[in-house]
Amino acid sequence: MSQYFNIHLDNPQARLIAQTADILRAGGVIAYPTDSGYALGCMVGSSGDAQARIRQIRGLDDKHLFTLVCRNLSELGNYAIVSNSQFRLLKANTPGAYTFILQATREVPRKLQNPKRNTIGIRVPQHAVVQAILDAIDAPMLSMTLHLVDDDDALSEGWQIRDKLEHVVDLVIDVGHCVSGATSVIDLTGEMPSLIRAGQGDLAPFDLD
Repeated sequence: MSQYFNIHLDNPQARLIAQTADILRAGGVIAYPTDSGYALGCMVGSSGDAQARIRQIRGLDDKHLFTLVCRNLSELGNYAIVSNSQFRLLKANTPGAYTFILQATREVPRKLQNPKRNTIGIRVPQHAVVQAILDAIDAPMLSMTLHLVDDDDALSEGWQIRDKLEHVVDLVIDVGHCVSGATSVIDLTGEMPSLIRAGQGDLAPFDLD
């Protein structure tokens, strides 16, 4: 049976954030809200068991890659090779509802990279609860959008997720209604930004609208 925390959207309770961090450090899997819907997450560096559990919940094989969720550009720079032009784009558009495809550094384990391109998807979400969790664990999270195979739409309420996943995750975080919808995925590895998926993030700053 999972734990269930009601966390304040704008002023996350320090006690609950600390307990969330403990669950992640122990190798747990959490269902948590972001600025682009609910996601499943585990701490970077967690055992393969946590990653396998997330893939099993989503009904995906190991070819489906995780997104690395970071606090800020400084942390992002530990895991991605960022040119000056890329940095300017990232600085102007993070935090936000984007996933950026970037060249991975040697800090990123091979199994987390695209095997053909040595790239990784990285995002910096604009969400007070997520930022508080990342600060508490002092590390990124590995994350996947929480969209279950049998559901037409992604779940947007914590209580719905608890009803469906309370036996397969370690924690469900409820902040009230969560905006449903995926991030915009933008590939920055080429000469010009390339749109992989249109989502919540505004495409105009990348001349992709």
